[in-house]
Amino acid sequence: MRDDRASLAGYRLVMTVYAALVLATAAAVHLTGRPLPRAMTLREIFTTAVAAQKLSRLVTKAAVTEPLRAPVARRADDGGPGEVNDEPKADSGVEKSLSELLTCPFCFDVWVVTAMTIGHVFAPRTTRLLVDGLAALAGADFLHLAYATAQRVAEG
Repeated sequence: MRDDRASLAGYRLVMTVYAALVLATAAAVHLTGRPLPRAMTLREIFTTAVAAQKLSRLVTKAAVTEPLRAPVARRADDGGPGEVNDEPKADSGVEKSLSELLTCPFCFDVWVVTAMTIGHVFAPRTTRLLVDGLAALAGADFLHLAYATAQRVAEG
């Protein structure tokens, strides 16, 4: 039971930091009188989703970003091309919560989309540029995988 309480405390801390970030952003928007952007078009929603997926996988799975995760996670095994599967070093507490956030692309997506949303409010042109670049990178990844699959099929 003790580990469960420690894990819940870690999750509460992560959620509190997230909520504080969102509240601070809302306060900054209000205090600066910054207008909220118009509703996103379907293209922008799709591009943001693709970019968020790519950035989330870069942070949580890419072999080259393993040093970012190393303080709280260790390699469990190899993942897909250029990826690794990490697991938490700790069994409970804040360290486990952070490691789960940094090793789970679905968990990290929430933070990425939130950051991109904040970017659309405070730095829309820069955010669009980054989103478009990440979406293009995700497209390039899919083309690499499609090419490798086509190559295997052709070789028979």
